[in-house]
Amino acid sequence: MCEATHPRTPRYCPDMDAVRAVLIDIDGVLTVSWKPLPGAIEALHRIRDASLGVVLLTNTTSRTRASIAATLGASGFPVSAEDILTAPTATAAHLTDHCPGARCSLLNSGDIREDLVGVTLLDDTDTVPDVVIVGGAGPEFDYAALNRVFGHLQRGARLVAMHRNLYWRTDRGLDLDSGAFLLGLEHAAGTRAEITGKPAPAFFEAALTRLGAGPGQAVMVGDDIESDVLAAQRTGITGVLVKTGKYLPETHHAASARPDHVLDSVADLPALLDSVVRR
Repeated sequence: MCEATHPRTPRYCPDMDAVRAVLIDIDGVLTVSWKPLPGAIEALHRIRDASLGVVLLTNTTSRTRASIAATLGASGFPVSAEDILTAPTATAAHLTDHCPGARCSLLNSGDIREDLVGVTLLDDTDTVPDVVIVGGAGPEFDYAALNRVFGHLQRGARLVAMHRNLYWRTDRGLDLDSGAFLLGLEHAAGTRAEITGKPAPAFFEAALTRLGAGPGQAVMVGDDIESDVLAAQRTGITGVLVKTGKYLPETHHAASARPDHVLDSVADLPALLDSVVRR
């Protein structure tokens, strides 16, 4: 049964009878601080056993696809690097299509150069780049770095951000993410960032293309109601919100629309998909 849609955003709830693709966020859905959440490994095995296509979509910018796959595989998740679509890989594709040959400056916590195939990254922080790329937040996001980015933007650099996440869940609680700094940069520089990861429609479309599925044949499972779930629903994908990770009841109730389905955790996803098949 679909949850009632928000009165401000009427929406058709897709029939899931033809589901063949399952898109799943990683952080907060399968893991927290890279430790598996209860029932997550078993759930992914059951989905694989049902012969459903799976892509893990993540805005994680601290690790490469290979590193993520190795960490998840070591915990028992049945995944490979080919099953993972990250914001850095989407950023590389975006820049190749829209800014070929651009000189780029990267502000990010973690080494992701391996996934930025074809992107020219400047090592000289004093050189004004054509594009400033903002990834995930960490100690690197100090005053000097943010002020340097602000200066580049004033001199005409284009602003590309891997996501707009304000925070994420760790084993210590919620930690601030780069979306909070991005808002300040946009307002100060009078510009608007181009987003390449979730909630950009192209990110979800790339996952569907990889699985050869249409929006009406897919579900997206996430803990961020706006960037994961409602963004997917706006592309025609069925949205499933889980009450783990960064989920907060107040964010859920104040959201711009309602998710198609709400589950306590990803451990309940196979049962939801099974009920659809039986129906």
